[in-house]
Amino acid sequence: MLRGQGIVCFAKEWGEDPTSNNHVMRLLARDNTVLWLNSIGTRRPSLGRSEDLAKIRRKLRTLGRGTQEVAPGLHVFTPLVLPLPASRLAAVANLAVLRTTLAALRRRLGIGRFQLWSFLPTAAPYVGKLGEDLSIYYCVDEWSQFRSVHGARIARQEEDLLRKVDVVFATSQALLERKRPFNPETHLLSHGVDHEHFSAALRPETPLARELVGVKRPIIGFFGLLEDWIDVELLAHVARSRADWTVCVIGRALVDVSPLRSLGNVLLLGRRPYAELPSYCRGFDVGLCPFRVNELTMHVNPIKLREYLAAGLPVVSTDLPECRLHPQWTRVGCDPEDFVAQIESALRQDSPEARRLRSEAMKAESWDRKIEQLGMVVNRRLQQRRRNLPDTPP
Repeated sequence: MLRGQGIVCFAKEWGEDPTSNNHVMRLLARDNTVLWLNSIGTRRPSLGRSEDLAKIRRKLRTLGRGTQEVAPGLHVFTPLVLPLPASRLAAVANLAVLRTTLAALRRRLGIGRFQLWSFLPTAAPYVGKLGEDLSIYYCVDEWSQFRSVHGARIARQEEDLLRKVDVVFATSQALLERKRPFNPETHLLSHGVDHEHFSAALRPETPLARELVGVKRPIIGFFGLLEDWIDVELLAHVARSRADWTVCVIGRALVDVSPLRSLGNVLLLGRRPYAELPSYCRGFDVGLCPFRVNELTMHVNPIKLREYLAAGLPVVSTDLPECRLHPQWTRVGCDPEDFVAQIESALRQDSPEARRLRSEAMKAESWDRKIEQLGMVVNRRLQQRRRNLPDTPP
């Protein structure tokens, strides 16, 4: 385990829906001091995009607050940087600001030597220039394939980052194979799961979400961000194909969901707090991973896969490589009709005992186990680096 370390982390906005960023850093903060830097951006914001305007407003509200301790040992700060990841001049200005700001924040938090972590490829200009002992890139996506970014530019930035850092963690086998040629210290670290949280769906004392009380069964469920990598038409196809099923969709919608709104057997609930998800899982009969199959999703490792399983749910997914790695727990639909057929099969073969076994299997996939694995790698590299570093912190 990593203990007694200082960690500075480039990540997404802390207040967004929890992802691996949040889980990893929250657990590391139990034994280390973590300074989380809210997003430095992966693209130029668009004033015509409501999501970007909302993010700008959130950033402006937090700029004057200083650091906030959101969990023991975990401090969140919004740096005043120019959100222009393609600009070299902006990178120079941002580096000067970050150096000064981090020096002051580290003194305040008692951080001497520190590790620099990034979940974002746009951290490349700052690696090796902030005084860190060790640099780590935690790669969760094939960033160049996101529709909202300049793909070729992000790919170049990420390649630069991969070559610079001391350690790379890749969350899927496909990402591992794609990134390792740029850095031999690239390691597979699949996503974990908050088992204690999601297994609550199996406990009698966990209440059923109020929106699902009295709803017609079976309930075919999905939770997550509704972005362009989610196949909304596939969800609509499921609902149209089986009018006696209820399709429950939970999550903030950033794409057109009108194909779902017009269907009487679809519950389109919007975003729900992470803390309440087990109450919804308690009412689900099947959990869905309805991802579009493309170059982006072929590299993804859905966190919700393990969350559904920890809740005991049978899972049906589109044909993603990471989901095919778990045939004992996950059914894969190769086309819309097969997807519906796999849901039917999952419903027929489910049982309380099968749910218990799925959930038990996920204990070995907990975030605590993942932190132990990454800690072994980081400690080894840290010792190697420190043999060549001065005894006093920068």
